[in-house]
Amino acid sequence: MDTNLALLLVLSPFLGFLINVFFGKSLGKTVSGIIGTAAVVVSFAVTLFFFNQVSQTKQALQVTLFDWIQISNLKINLGFLLDQLSLLWLLFVTGIGSLIHLYSISYMHDDENMHKFFAYLNLFVFFMITLVIGSNLLVLFIGWEGVGLCSYLLIGFWHKNQDYNDAAKKAFIMNRIGDLGLLIGMFILGAMFSTLDYATLKTAIAGASNLNIPLLSLAALCLFIGACGKSAQIPLYTWLPDAMAGPTPVSALIHAATMVTAGIFMITRLNFVFDLAPDVQSVIAVIGAVTSLVAATIGLVQTDIKKVLAYSTVSQLGLMFLALGFGAYEVAVFHVITHAFFKACLFLGSGSVIHGLHGEQDMRKMGGLRKAMPITFWTMLISSLAISGVPFFSGFFSKDEILLTAFHHNIPLYVVGSIASIMTAFYMFRLMFLTFFKDFRGTEEQKHHLHESDGLITFPLVILAILATFGGLISLPGNSWLNGYLAPLFTKVAGEEHHLGTTEYTLMGVAVLGGLLGILIAYVKYFKQDNVPEADENISGLTKVLYNKYYVDEAYDAVFVRPVNALSKFFRDYIETGLSALVFGLGKVANELAFQGKKLQNGSIGLYLFAFVLGLCAIVSYIFLAK
Repeated sequence: MDTNLALLLVLSPFLGFLINVFFGKSLGKTVSGIIGTAAVVVSFAVTLFFFNQVSQTKQALQVTLFDWIQISNLKINLGFLLDQLSLLWLLFVTGIGSLIHLYSISYMHDDENMHKFFAYLNLFVFFMITLVIGSNLLVLFIGWEGVGLCSYLLIGFWHKNQDYNDAAKKAFIMNRIGDLGLLIGMFILGAMFSTLDYATLKTAIAGASNLNIPLLSLAALCLFIGACGKSAQIPLYTWLPDAMAGPTPVSALIHAATMVTAGIFMITRLNFVFDLAPDVQSVIAVIGAVTSLVAATIGLVQTDIKKVLAYSTVSQLGLMFLALGFGAYEVAVFHVITHAFFKACLFLGSGSVIHGLHGEQDMRKMGGLRKAMPITFWTMLISSLAISGVPFFSGFFSKDEILLTAFHHNIPLYVVGSIASIMTAFYMFRLMFLTFFKDFRGTEEQKHHLHESDGLITFPLVILAILATFGGLISLPGNSWLNGYLAPLFTKVAGEEHHLGTTEYTLMGVAVLGGLLGILIAYVKYFKQDNVPEADENISGLTKVLYNKYYVDEAYDAVFVRPVNALSKFFRDYIETGLSALVFGLGKVANELAFQGKKLQNGSIGLYLFAFVLGLCAIVSYIFLAK
């Protein structure tokens, strides 16, 4: 029964994909949306069943379908692992995924390729489920590459716009760079332990008497490079903001609960590897802290509502990696969960705003939407309070856990994380004040048509806002259900942050004051002073540097893209031309020889006899001369 249910869990979205691919257009837009949504809801229901079962028995479920690869002493099965970590991930992947699918029925209703959109969404969820429940690194890699493919298809969904195509290619290529690191890490682990199975790896590492720590550290570093690609950390982060080219439900699906969390999932799953590589953990912590700060500074000045949220995602992922770098895996997972709630709500809320303004994404052309779109406003306000770390919303608990962990391990990185958190509160309420307060700054036509989105859009917003409010209750200080639930997965549990003393309460107060300070500055600048960001051509100084994202894209273009293009052009114009001339030249020689040779085939018996006699004489001469 467990095997059948596990297959239903995985294959239900894939079945939805197949139905929409082959029959979606004939079924109609609404029916294709319902089928796509129902497919993910089925996976969510099965996840709830397994979650309840594992919670009661405390035993992970291992499902082996068949022996897949056996080369020498390397054996790999195609199987699933349903344990505490995978089921926790599946809850928000399929749960929030179901809400995003439901939202998309209304959001994408006017798109002529709606059936194709739901097919891609279903395929994305299928690969994400595969990634999460795989029992070994190779099955994870199938899902890993699959979500990369689907992100390419979804980001470039409106492919008639070349900029969107470029954004899709950028995401695909930058993820391939990280994936090479992941592959090398897998090869190293496979060579060291003759297995890629998680349980077997953990046993082999624990029982090894003469472990090659430098080589294991190299494997961990390569795996982290893979995580940097998927989870958008420096230097492979620039694809994620451009992923805004896709429809807004895609942004919510990629940025909140699925693809970008894959790197955190993989490192948490292989915690027993990273625990033995403290130098790599230090690198992870530093990269995470720097990423959180750099992304936050860029988010301060963006004017595209989705770009603000995109850089917010990069920054929050940086905080999660900061926790991972200190070995506080359960703290990182906690923030993954709360972030999934409030960030999905924020992205879907921004989609509601864009939907109401007929595609407008520039916050300078918004304002005054609070009364026209009350549900969207209140749900986004709740989620903004959560991400800003305001008591007692979900982000307050999870973000404070990260900062407390950082303070106990590395005070400079704690300072960096705290500054990024203050900036987060500022730019999120900058977004809220510019979008929902004061007078409307758009066109009269937009103003005339302003209205709240329909129920299929607002219902997911309300559910996510409730989760963003109460989601922190799963890990309260001194009474953490989450820590106890995840404890069997870790060789060591950094749970001391849950026992609060004077220092911890002081730090908590500092974090709250910092968040409130960020909100206050945004209030003064964008509400009291009614400040509106300047037009692009008038931006100058440091603001221009931040607005242009430190010119990192331009630097990558100059250092990598242009030289590669120039080299490709050289090979195309010269090397390939010369090779083509050589190949075609040989072909011409062969043709000419054949043309001349066929003249001998003229049907003359006398000529044939003459050639025969010449050949015979040559053979006889060769025989006598050889003697």
